[in-house]
Amino acid sequence: MAETTLIAETGRETGSRSSRRLRREGKIPGVLYGRDVGPYALHVDAKALRTALQGEAGLNALLRLEVDGIFYTAMAKDIQRHPVKGTAIHIDFQVTDPDKPVTVEVPLTLTGHASHLQMAGGIVDQQLFSVTVVALPGSIPHSLELDITSLPAGGALRVADINVPPGVEVENDPDALVVAGMVPKGVRDAGAEEGEGGAEPGGGAEAGTSGSDSSDR
Repeated sequence: MAETTLIAETGRETGSRSSRRLRREGKIPGVLYGRDVGPYALHVDAKALRTALQGEAGLNALLRLEVDGIFYTAMAKDIQRHPVKGTAIHIDFQVTDPDKPVTVEVPLTLTGHASHLQMAGGIVDQQLFSVTVVALPGSIPHSLELDITSLPAGGALRVADINVPPGVEVENDPDALVVAGMVPKGVRDAGAEEGEGGAEPGGGAEAGTSGSDSSDR
């Protein structure tokens, strides 16, 4: 995973008033910490931060953070967002050792085409959208894939079915449900009615017998 350079400035005043002023100026307040490092109160340009975290690696991007002329390898560990706008309002950077594993959240991507499920009128019901993985910072996958081609109606695929590359360990329960092949109730009912319709000849015979008995009376 390539490092993205991001420039940070220290010396900011702490407190909500100072943070609001920085955000009005297009800057995001934050903190840098790590083993034998900081914590340092700092701020970064909001636009540069969005650019750094909008690559393929997303929030798990490995950053080359320049702080007062000193470069640190870091990752964004926690981003606080505005409750309505969803924009970043504070960010925590953690100094990262490229040679030591880290624990991060990685999104799940469904691949393939569940043709058997769709032929049965079913739908893919995704229950899990990300998993927790442990890997070296440079080996963190952009996403993990799960092939749903074999997903049948009424079936399920679980964490153990995810395609995991070498050097990556998934911490979630292997039996945790990821996707289910759901058949809507209306489709099931329609199928049941068709089955009942197939038994109508037998039912007609019974009705005819009943009518014969009635005429005998």
